[in-house]
Amino acid sequence: MYCCLQTCSLLGLSGNLIDVEADLSNGLPKFTIVGLPDAAIKESIERVRSGIKNSGYEFPLKRITINLAPANIRKDGSQIDLPIAIAILIANETIELKEDDYIYLGELSLDGSLNAINGALAMIISLREKGYRKFIVPNGNKLECGLINDVEIYPAKNLRQVVNHITGEEKIDRFIGEYSIKDESFPYDFSDIKGQSYMKRALQVSAAGKHNVLMIGSPGSGKSMAAKRYPTILPRLNYEEAIQVTKIYSVAGLLDDNKLISYAPFRSPHHTSSAVSIIGGGVNPKPGEVTLSHNGVLFLDEIFEFPKSVLEVLRQPMEDKEINIARANSRVSYPSDFILLAAGNPCPCGLKGSDLDHECTCTPYEIKRYLSRVSEPLLDRIDIHIRINPVKYENLANEATTESSKELAEKVNIARQIQLDRYKGSRIFYNSNLTQKQIHHYCKLDKECKNLMEFAFKKYRFSARAYNKIIKLARTIADLRESKEIEKDDLLEAIRYRSLNMS
Repeated sequence: MYCCLQTCSLLGLSGNLIDVEADLSNGLPKFTIVGLPDAAIKESIERVRSGIKNSGYEFPLKRITINLAPANIRKDGSQIDLPIAIAILIANETIELKEDDYIYLGELSLDGSLNAINGALAMIISLREKGYRKFIVPNGNKLECGLINDVEIYPAKNLRQVVNHITGEEKIDRFIGEYSIKDESFPYDFSDIKGQSYMKRALQVSAAGKHNVLMIGSPGSGKSMAAKRYPTILPRLNYEEAIQVTKIYSVAGLLDDNKLISYAPFRSPHHTSSAVSIIGGGVNPKPGEVTLSHNGVLFLDEIFEFPKSVLEVLRQPMEDKEINIARANSRVSYPSDFILLAAGNPCPCGLKGSDLDHECTCTPYEIKRYLSRVSEPLLDRIDIHIRINPVKYENLANEATTESSKELAEKVNIARQIQLDRYKGSRIFYNSNLTQKQIHHYCKLDKECKNLMEFAFKKYRFSARAYNKIIKLARTIADLRESKEIEKDDLLEAIRYRSLNMS
């Protein structure tokens, strides 16, 4: 006998519709799965066999062939356990299918219960876009899948409950989820930082226009302290952005409480991280740190301690806002629209250029070798370069309240809204995303600003990319003033953010 059911397999963040075909024939008992299954699917043979028997059904002693179509696409994930088990029971005429328009997702335990799976939300969204509306999922994934309210979600605890539902004996109640937002409470605030008004201002400009930042300063100057507080001035994600981020974390298995992530993610990988962990990939490609920080922040503390080969992989995703990973049998794309926030010391000992009592002991060669880990092409893609000086005693002893995260965020939110209104109807949302043609349209300079830009371009030997980034920065600074025109002071401030001497 023959049976065909539908399920889903992820390739990157996109789900492919998979037909699970079961054929039972007489002969020596044998259980075979074909159609480019991965190791997890091949191991489902024993899970399905035990799950069927321990659910009270007879496992057929026949020649069983399971084909996963289309056969030219590699399938991975244990979510195919459930449709395999149901297809075998139907093909063996143990049960009679009453409805055949469901998508089946679920991993079987040996006792027949259904375990939660990774990436359920991404599968639901992908197949929803293809017109599918009815899904049977593990009970552990119901809150996650319930975030999409225009599909029918039927959560099941075990195999027998699924069988009773599709045969009409006992229907599973449709689950209608509530729009639940994950709340974030930040234990940090920018008011904790004494002095360092220049650094605070630079980070405010960065947050307002989604500009990348490099902070260089001696140890203890407040770089890491400021980075931890950076998320407190970022606007909350809108619904579409929140869905994107939540889908990514679902695929990565990092969605803990099955709530919509509405705050910008903040990722801070250690400097010993590999290139694959940063960029994503592997035998079965998974999202890396650049994707997990999509619509948020990727913080690289001690950036000069990262291997140069790891840092170089950031160049393409920073420019294209997505990462393409090619393998022999697959090609996946992940979004990577993040703010790069980097911090490092000016030399190996960290004391070069500081006004501390200790003197720098590094040789010019050691300093050059240390700083060269961040190449010029990567440095050119970072909008803001600032030097952080050590905090002075009078600032630390001063008990006066400094500017808080709430005050900084108010101006950031206003500037972001100005950009959303300005670029409404286009494919961009922030100043940092402006193309060359859009720069000429939205960032007009008067004669005085053009003369200033020409002088700075020749003096500091800016590249064409640096020139464009300065104009974008000036546009953001003007937005923070709620001004429609870019003025000379806006341009001067933007130039200061690009004139740091690294040597």
